[in-house]
Amino acid sequence: MISIGILGCGRIGQVHAASLQRLENARVAAVADAFPEAAEKLAAKTGAQVRSADEVIASPDIDAVVIGTPTDTHFDLIEKSAKAGKAIFCEKPVDMSADRIRDLIKIVDAAGVPFLTGFNRRFDSGFATIRERIASGEIGDVELVTILSRDPSPPPVAYIKSSGGLFRDMMIHDFDMARFLLGEEIVRVFATGSALVDPAIGEAGDVDTAVAVLTTASGRICQISNSRRATYGYDQRAEVHGSRGLLKANNVPENNVEIASGAGFCAAPAQHFFLERYAGAYLAEMAHFIACLQSGQAPSPGIRDGLAAQVIADAAATSLVTGVPVDLG
Repeated sequence: MISIGILGCGRIGQVHAASLQRLENARVAAVADAFPEAAEKLAAKTGAQVRSADEVIASPDIDAVVIGTPTDTHFDLIEKSAKAGKAIFCEKPVDMSADRIRDLIKIVDAAGVPFLTGFNRRFDSGFATIRERIASGEIGDVELVTILSRDPSPPPVAYIKSSGGLFRDMMIHDFDMARFLLGEEIVRVFATGSALVDPAIGEAGDVDTAVAVLTTASGRICQISNSRRATYGYDQRAEVHGSRGLLKANNVPENNVEIASGAGFCAAPAQHFFLERYAGAYLAEMAHFIACLQSGQAPSPGIRDGLAAQVIADAAATSLVTGVPVDLG
């Protein structure tokens, strides 16, 4: 039985706690949050003890920590957890600074602790199946990847101001998915964007509508489209075109019922938000983390995957400002 400490009892902490409760080989042993009420509510749901973050990290009865706190707290929590010998599951982004992530890699490597970066979309059944079928050679050589990710509505502007921007907050998932599906590292990034959904987002210095084009050394291309608004639900699709065919994962609808009449064919809308859309992926992600702790296998995606996505996000943000492609060193 793996004993887990949850650091951060907000929305994502609750998601991970729910996943752990469904696994027979893990338990939520302790929870911590800057807001005591949030910690107490999650403790009541899980039977865990409420402790401070430092107490969770230092506790000998805790095998691993799940970090779902604000990004600006990640560095200190990762450093302390690694030095305490705890396995680490950290939500994306690992840190807003690529250089600080490089520092954390040294700390994690020196401690020799397992580390998983929370890019849950790799564990979505549709995207994971595409990756497996690419690896089997079913569509030949990958040539062009298309990823579409559109939220049903924008987050509050207060969140935007502390998020690091669309590329580091929203599209970073797609940057990781691009690497996952391309099977090759990105060497060039071009991005453009606008504030078309909410003028306040533009006033805050961010964009809510953006496109990025990523290129690998061999010339493979990935095109990514993001929007903070989709009137038809949470839009999450991917398509991979290869030398011998095409694979694609479509949206997951609220239900699979379709009606046909004289007016045409009508199907259910896409599931409304990420909590519904990726419920299975969150569970599979946590199951993978726990299985790795028991087997000694290195979790994937690891901290270096977190760094790679952050480097691409930084390049996209630079390209947006300069209007020219950015080559990655």
